[in-house]
Amino acid sequence: MNIPPNSNKTPLKPRPDSLELLILEEAEDDSFSPETMDVSNNNNSTASNVAQAIIAVLDYNSTPDARKAAVAFLESIKCGDIRTLAHISLCLVKKECSSEIRLHAFKMLQHLVRLRWEELSPSERRDFAKVSVELMSEIATPCEEWSLKSQSAALVAEIVRREGHDLWQELFPSLASLSAQGPLQAEVVSMMLRWLPEDITVHNEDLEGDRRRLLLRGLTQSLPEILPLLYNLLERHFGAAMSEASRLRVDLAKQHAAVVIACLNAINAYAEWAPVLDLSRYGIINGCGALLSSPDFRLHASEFFKLVCSRKRPSDVSGTEFDSAISSLFQSLMNVSREFLNRSASCAGVIDESDYEFAECICESLVSLGSTNLQCIATDGGVLALYLQQMLGFFQHFKLGLHFEAMLFWLALMRDLLSKPKAAAYPSGEGPAVGGVQSSSTVDNEKKKILGLISDEISSTILDVSFQRMLKKEKVPPRIALSLGPLELWNDEFEGKGDFGQYRSRLLDLVKFIASHKPLVASTKISERIITLIKDLLASPVPLQDVAVMDSLQMAFDCIVATVFDGSNEFAGGSSEVHFSLRGIFEGLLQQLLSLKWTEPELIKMLGHYLDAMGPFLKYFPDAVGSVINKLFELLTSLPHVVKDPATSTSRVARLQICTSFIRIAKAADKSVLPHMKSIADTMAYLQREGTLLRGEHNILGEAFLVMASAAGAQQQQEVLTWLLEPLSQQWIQSEWQNCYLSDPMGLVRLCSNTPFMWSLFHTVTFFEKAVKRSGHRKSNLNTTLVTSQDLHPMAHHLSWMLPPLLKLLRVIHSLWSPSVYETLPPEMRAAMTMADVERYSLLGEANPKLSKVSSVYADGSFDGGKGQSEASESDVRNWLKGIRDSGYYVLGLSATIGDTFFKCVDANYVAVALMENLQSMEFRHMRQLIHSFVVYVVKFCPANMWESWLEVLLHPLFTHCQKAISSSWSSLMREGRAQVPDSFGVQNGPDMKLEVMEEKLLRDLTREIANLLSTMASPSLNPGLPVLEQSGHVGRIDMSTLKDLLAFKSNSVVGDPAPRQVLLSLPCLTPNDLRAFEESLAKTPSPKEQKQLMKSLLLLGTGNNLRALAAQKTVNVITNVTLRSRGPANTSEAKEDEGETIGLASVL
Repeated sequence: MNIPPNSNKTPLKPRPDSLELLILEEAEDDSFSPETMDVSNNNNSTASNVAQAIIAVLDYNSTPDARKAAVAFLESIKCGDIRTLAHISLCLVKKECSSEIRLHAFKMLQHLVRLRWEELSPSERRDFAKVSVELMSEIATPCEEWSLKSQSAALVAEIVRREGHDLWQELFPSLASLSAQGPLQAEVVSMMLRWLPEDITVHNEDLEGDRRRLLLRGLTQSLPEILPLLYNLLERHFGAAMSEASRLRVDLAKQHAAVVIACLNAINAYAEWAPVLDLSRYGIINGCGALLSSPDFRLHASEFFKLVCSRKRPSDVSGTEFDSAISSLFQSLMNVSREFLNRSASCAGVIDESDYEFAECICESLVSLGSTNLQCIATDGGVLALYLQQMLGFFQHFKLGLHFEAMLFWLALMRDLLSKPKAAAYPSGEGPAVGGVQSSSTVDNEKKKILGLISDEISSTILDVSFQRMLKKEKVPPRIALSLGPLELWNDEFEGKGDFGQYRSRLLDLVKFIASHKPLVASTKISERIITLIKDLLASPVPLQDVAVMDSLQMAFDCIVATVFDGSNEFAGGSSEVHFSLRGIFEGLLQQLLSLKWTEPELIKMLGHYLDAMGPFLKYFPDAVGSVINKLFELLTSLPHVVKDPATSTSRVARLQICTSFIRIAKAADKSVLPHMKSIADTMAYLQREGTLLRGEHNILGEAFLVMASAAGAQQQQEVLTWLLEPLSQQWIQSEWQNCYLSDPMGLVRLCSNTPFMWSLFHTVTFFEKAVKRSGHRKSNLNTTLVTSQDLHPMAHHLSWMLPPLLKLLRVIHSLWSPSVYETLPPEMRAAMTMADVERYSLLGEANPKLSKVSSVYADGSFDGGKGQSEASESDVRNWLKGIRDSGYYVLGLSATIGDTFFKCVDANYVAVALMENLQSMEFRHMRQLIHSFVVYVVKFCPANMWESWLEVLLHPLFTHCQKAISSSWSSLMREGRAQVPDSFGVQNGPDMKLEVMEEKLLRDLTREIANLLSTMASPSLNPGLPVLEQSGHVGRIDMSTLKDLLAFKSNSVVGDPAPRQVLLSLPCLTPNDLRAFEESLAKTPSPKEQKQLMKSLLLLGTGNNLRALAAQKTVNVITNVTLRSRGPANTSEAKEDEGETIGLASVL
């Protein structure tokens, strides 16, 4: 859009302001080129050039060079003579210019005020403020665009913020007078009032500390003028808008309505921080409450309530007055929500989307009120009960958005009410939802009172709704979809609320809290629901289509049973009547499940889930354990173990699920399963003899046995391990297969031709992992438990025969990637060494593709129904290599946690050769896995007297290679944009962008793993001689005698060598005196924050201030909002040149 030309070029008479402001002289020529950028020309010519530069920036047809030159010229104007900048900008905001030019000119004026205001003299600032107010008054016309009005008001607000309270007091009478002239003037004044607190509500780095406090203090002092003015404007123009609308004077009605909207926007800017008592005292709460019944303004008014409802009670005001203000606000919300819920229940068809949008805002406000200020209404039981009923109404609502908001309330409320009270008193307004209390006993009493209002009826309703909404819309069977009516179930198009997994997790948490509060109600409801669904399935003509409904309820059932029988709730400490009732409910349900004769794999798999969910019940009522175990074996044997038709491979999945159910029951039922171990073992042996128990299934059942044995004690564990491992050891320790397949890389190629033996080794190694994981100490204790006696760990005496062949196997696998070996491998083997599809999708952060039934079910080689598949396929070999590597590393790492046994039964040098020999050819993904699953555990649990023999041979080659490899990849990434990692992705043709993303992800993952290893080495537990600097809290002063000689740490610390001081002294600009001064300052500084600052300063000093990552970064914030206020982070002014051309005003601002 061009400036209208003025052919006579006669300059207009300048205004007699101190800045000698001139009116823009129009130019004939619209073209823009670097040659026209002569700042030495007169102001009119320069203004014309600026206008053309703005057009060049905005014009998509401009060449990159022209746009770049235009941007540079505009920056030169902004950084040049301030009076020229003021003159040009004020010229360009005049009506003669296009709106795009005027808008940018306002930005330039705001830039002047925010960043260069001090360069003007006091008199010039006064004149500038006067001109800006006059400009805001002039722009208040019907033909002006909203964005220009807003930026004119923002300019005045910026000036007031810079000059302070004195200028505000001087300008307020004229602003109030201006607002009384008419709706157009009232609108721009309201806009200015909305922009005034912008630096409070939106973070601004330029206004930290004293300046920010001064601004807040000045605005707070001005609230007695601002809030009454806003209320009067709101009341006057709302009435005028209604009056003009009734007279069908549409244009005037719109002008008054625009004032109401501007007033509400301004009020919302103050609602975030202005004292709630002031908002109440000056009528703002009542005024906004009245607008909740107006369809035209209710959404803006509801935003005010959302903001105020989340405000906490301040400690410096009367609690009674604050509660009274919140109660007034609460009544307005309750009236509106009650009217909506009644209307929605009686005539849902006449409610449109705008009604639902408004109702969602009201619901959000009520949720905020309940989460933050429930104490304001909790004293009145009747009011609180009514509030809970309305929130239940929203939770029940068929609209997903309303239900979702109410769910957040119920979840927060139940979590708070059922949490254990803290002994410390809460500060006023900072306690939980029932806050405002001063002692744990009072807290407990308040919680009990509110819990008493959550009746059986409310609990039942919450459970019914939760059960119904566990099902995703995409999985609703066609036959059932019609019966749901208007109910909106979760679907993938539901935006802004996370994903379905997060939503369902929250629902399950709510179900858990209800089950804890009302165990009998929850048990009854879930039992009735399951029995009803079973009957529906039995009567359904297409049960496989309807199975999704019952399957969706399984997680809720699991949650309720685990909560009711977790040993700490009402069941354990309840009355005998409660025990009797619960037993009857679950015994009845169990009988229903045991009586089912389903034969379809999908139904059997689901039934297995429901049976293993009964584990916590079986812990307290062990009489039914035998029946459940028999039923599981019945289900297992009812499914074919040989599957020749891939289309029926769901049978294999169902068999694996049934075997996994044994593990879940063993964990949950605890000692109740012990009497049945012999019968389980006998059945397993029988099935093995019959050839109907596959190797992978045997491994899972063996893992279940280990879990059972862990409840019986170390002796039982030892016996079970011997029973399970002895048959494996007979094959595993034989030298024949090791000599045949592990002597050289080609032996591994031969192994892949012997498919049965290949998969036999696979299952042996994976069971080793299960054996080490499930015996002895739990995984959760690995970080703190160090076993020093092999008698304490049942696996200790098995390591000596288990580990040597495993190390040989891993060594020969590693050698496959050696260049000299890789070239000799057959194409099929080389293809199998590339990355799998699922790994690539994981690196890209994309959804995993759905694997075919064949690949997903037979990936572990368990399919042995054929007549002898002589060679494994490419995918089989890939899965085999990955499985051996995963389990092998993990076996070694877990073995290191046993204690001295691991470090004594194998030679450190042999381990180093087996694992580090081919580091140079190892891919990043494999290196990261080796460090994560093995090396970190060795560092954590290696006995101190073996550090030198073990850690040196492992860590030295690892760190040496990683330093070179990572440095090279990072340099390549920074220089060429590609990390150039050694990993083979197996993608011949694909987008370069995806390869770059995968490479960078692998580089970052390995770098992060190395950092984690270094962090482990520096941990306090491994370095007891080093001082501990906590992240937060009080830290005692460091003993200066300790710092004087770092060599003192060498004997009892992993990192206790002289390297730290040598490394620091190697910095180019650091002297010994600097280091000595740093140590003295550090010893005198107890604050962790100050200690970190000292270290930062030392590094900056030592590098000559070249560590840019540690240098302070400061961004400049400028008001850029011309429509709606954005909560996102501000754009930084610096941009990489290779990020592409920037189009539009963003390139200038």
